[in-house]
Amino acid sequence: MGRTSIFAAVSLDGFIARDDDTIGPLFDWYGNGDVAGTFSDESRVFHTTRETADFLYSFAPRIAAAVIGRRLFDLTNGWNGVPANGEHVFVVTHEPPTDWEHAGSAPFTFVRDVRGAIEQARDLAGEQDVSVSAGQIGGQALREGLVDQVVLNLVPAVLGTGRPFFGSGGIAEPILFEDPRIVQGRQVTHLVYDVRR
Repeated sequence: MGRTSIFAAVSLDGFIARDDDTIGPLFDWYGNGDVAGTFSDESRVFHTTRETADFLYSFAPRIAAAVIGRRLFDLTNGWNGVPANGEHVFVVTHEPPTDWEHAGSAPFTFVRDVRGAIEQARDLAGEQDVSVSAGQIGGQALREGLVDQVVLNLVPAVLGTGRPFFGSGGIAEPILFEDPRIVQGRQVTHLVYDVRR
């Protein structure tokens, strides 16, 4: 079985977006270099430094499935039916959309709970990896022991307030991580933490 990872850009003060869901400078590093690249959707081209490109390509091609929340699904309109990365997206929601124009044709499955979504994503992924969106869904998955790795793409910016990387739920016991693997890009530091077992 592959890994289950939370992967997101995050500010120095721990936010993945502002309160109004705008991202400010958090994704600027996807356009500050001269190395062109894509994930599974080849129409979404980014330009990063060589260091960041090498890092992304050591991680992204192994992703077979993603688990996201309804908020991200709504904000992106499910990327118009094309997964941002991987072959399939599992959306955690109690209210699946009834009028989404890509329903029935896009590789998206709506699941009621985080555990069920990750289990289905792992089944689909097999030996490949599963990506979990940061925020409420990622935080819940981490607290339930469903995450193997956390990838922080740390941006040198302070947002002040916003949506926390691990959501708003508390934890009963501290969750510990191994020392990070570190890759320095331009205006981003990639930190890969394995969950300590």
